[in-house]
Amino acid sequence: MLRRKFNKLIASSAIPLIVSDMIDMSSSKDGLTILFQGDSITDAGRDRSRYYANHAGGLGDGYVGQIATDLLGQNHDKNLKIYNRGISGHKVYQLADRWEEDCMQLKPDILSILIGVNDFWHMLNGHYDGTAEIYDRDFRALIDRTLRELPDLELIIAEPFCVAGGSAVGSERWVREFPAYQELSKKIAEDYGAAFIPLQSIFEEALQKSDVSYWCPDGVHPSMAGSYIMAEAWLSVLAPMISK
Repeated sequence: MLRRKFNKLIASSAIPLIVSDMIDMSSSKDGLTILFQGDSITDAGRDRSRYYANHAGGLGDGYVGQIATDLLGQNHDKNLKIYNRGISGHKVYQLADRWEEDCMQLKPDILSILIGVNDFWHMLNGHYDGTAEIYDRDFRALIDRTLRELPDLELIIAEPFCVAGGSAVGSERWVREFPAYQELSKKIAEDYGAAFIPLQSIFEEALQKSDVSYWCPDGVHPSMAGSYIMAEAWLSVLAPMISK
C-alpha cells in the first residue's frame, strides 16, 4: 500500500511551497476519490447542499477549492472525484458522529484530515471540556474505525496550526498548551503511516515574507494567500504518493 511506502515521506518542515506545474497522475487509477475532512478551515464557506463531487460551491473558497482546481484542470481524463466535508466548529468527536455518511459511504481512496484547533479553542472559551488526551484518543479511534472498513485507504494528516499575532490567538495558553495537540497529530500520522503536513512551520516561514494579516488575520482562518500555501503543501505531499 502507498501508505506503507510513504510513512516517512514528511518528517520535517522542508515541504516546498511551489510544486511543479503538472501533477502527474498518469500512473494512478482512474476514478480516484479524494475526501477532505475537518472544521471551518476546510469548510471555507462551502455550500453543503452541493454535496456531490467536484462542484465549485461544494468545495468552498479555501485550500480544498484551490487543490481541486489544480487537480481537475490538469487531469481531465482521470475521472477524479473530490469531496469537501469540513464543517465549521467541528472537533474530532463531531467528525465521528457523522463519519458513516460523510466518509464511509463515499469510500475515499485518499482521506485528508485537518482537525484539532477547535478541540483546543472551544476548551478555552468554555464551550467544550476536552483535553489533549481526549483529542488523541478520539482521533485514533476514528482512524481505526476507518481502516477497518477501508484498509487500503491512503491517509494525509495536516497539522492544526495557529499563526502568531492573529487576533484570535492572543492568549498565552495557545503558546503553552496548543503545541501538545500539534505533537499528537504528528505522532498519530507516524503511528498510522500517514503523510504529515507541518502547517505550523509552513506559516511561520511565510511570516518571514509578509505579516499575519496577509496570511491568516485571526491566526486560525487563512486568507486566500494562506489557503494557497496550504494547497501547495498538500499537493507536494500528493505528487510522490501518486507517481509511484
